[in-house]
Order: sequence, then structure tokens, then C-alpha cells
Amino acid sequence: MAAAAGPVTFEGADIVFLGEQHDNPAHHARQAELVAEIAPTALVFEMLTPDQAAAAPGARGDEASLEAALGWAESGWPDFSLYWPIFAAAPEAAIYGAAVPREAARSAMDGPISDTFGPDAADWGLTETLPDEQQVAREALQAEAHCNALPDEMLPVMVEIQRLRDAVIARAALGALRETGGPVAVITGNGHARLDWGAPSYLGRVAPDVTVASLGQGERAHGDPEGEFDLVEIGPDVDRGDPCAEFREG
Repeated sequence: MAAAAGPVTFEGADIVFLGEQHDNPAHHARQAELVAEIAPTALVFEMLTPDQAAAAPGARGDEASLEAALGWAESGWPDFSLYWPIFAAAPEAAIYGAAVPREAARSAMDGPISDTFGPDAADWGLTETLPDEQQVAREALQAEAHCNALPDEMLPVMVEIQRLRDAVIARAALGALRETGGPVAVITGNGHARLDWGAPSYLGRVAPDVTVASLGQGERAHGDPEGEFDLVEIGPDVDRGDPCAEFREG
């Protein structure tokens, strides 16, 4: 879908997925604008575990306090200053974490993702294999995302971890909707926000009555993000140098 012009509204959607390129400040600024328009009852963050999110309510007053309470500096995500305006745009919204904790992600690499997800994994489709064509496409994207430095046998594992993360984000968003009444805004990477493979596709399976909308954000130099979205917007580029240099040097 081409970049949109003019005002955008997600009015009527129960859950809105707001995609991003994690290190692009313009994408986060746009998310903050849209969160202010949506006025969600809940904000769901891919970047936070449920335990981190539980620390948020008593520390919402200022940026430094919230950053410290969330332990953001140790999280590995881009600077908190990029994300703070999103929190500030919905000061009354409940905060939910949708990240798979690191230990759980590690265990998922050694066994079925259904074991990590929980007893309702089958309901969410995690016990099923992907269609061959989609599996091949997903593995190719994982290879590209890791600068073609991963051994081939790791690619199916990375696809499974992506599926797990998608389903966990979807489950957190649905839980937030049921607990707060919505609307719910989900802050996540473009890959998780895509309608065809990402978290929204799991909601369509488990809660088909829930109305979902999704934004993908691209960059001028790279064009639209991969996947299907209700809306795609193109923002400015970020100078990342050569992100694959460290893989070649290693």
C-alpha cells in the first residue's frame, strides 16, 4: 500500500497496531501523535515484559522515573527518550507488557514453542506447521535480517521464535482489551504489526469479533515495510552506517 496523505483515523478499531522501525525517531513521534488521537484505555508494548509493565503505574509522572522503574537502560532497546512521548500521550492508559522474557525465549529455542506459550497454544495455531511457501519466505526474511550470517539450521528456529512473539503480543493485546474495554494501542515493530503474518493474524483466529487495524512505517530509502497493513506511511531515513559490518568482521 502506498504512503497515505492527509489525516488518518483508526476510529472504531478495538485494537490498533502501530508499527515502527525501532531506531527511527520519526516513527516514534508518529506513534505518539496517533496514540493521542486514539486515546487508548491500554498501551501494549512489545518492548516490555509483564513484570516490567507492572512497575509502570507508580512511576508515570516523569521520564526519568519511568525509565528507571522499567529498567529500560538494561533492556537493549533504543533510547527511552524515543518512547517516552508515547507513554506521555496517554497518561491514563493501563500499561501492558508483551515481550517474551529472555529465559522463556531461550527455552523456546530448544523445544516446541507451544510449550513456552502455554496450554492454549493450539487455539492460537502454534501447534500447526506453516505452509511451505510461507516458511520459505519467512526463513529468507530472517536470513536477511541477520545479514545472512546465521547457519541454515538456525533459520527455522528463528521463524518459530517470531511466531511465538507474534502470538504473545496478540494475547497481551486481547487481554488488555478484555480488561479495559478498549481501544487498545500496540507499540511494536513492523514485522509484528503486519496483518498477514504478524500478531493481528492470531487475533483473527482466536477473536474474530475484535476489530483490528494496523499501521506500517517505512523509510524513504527503503520504501514500504514487508507485509500487509491497513495503512503504510513513509518517514525520513536513519543513518545506520553499515549494519552488517560487524557480521563481516566477526
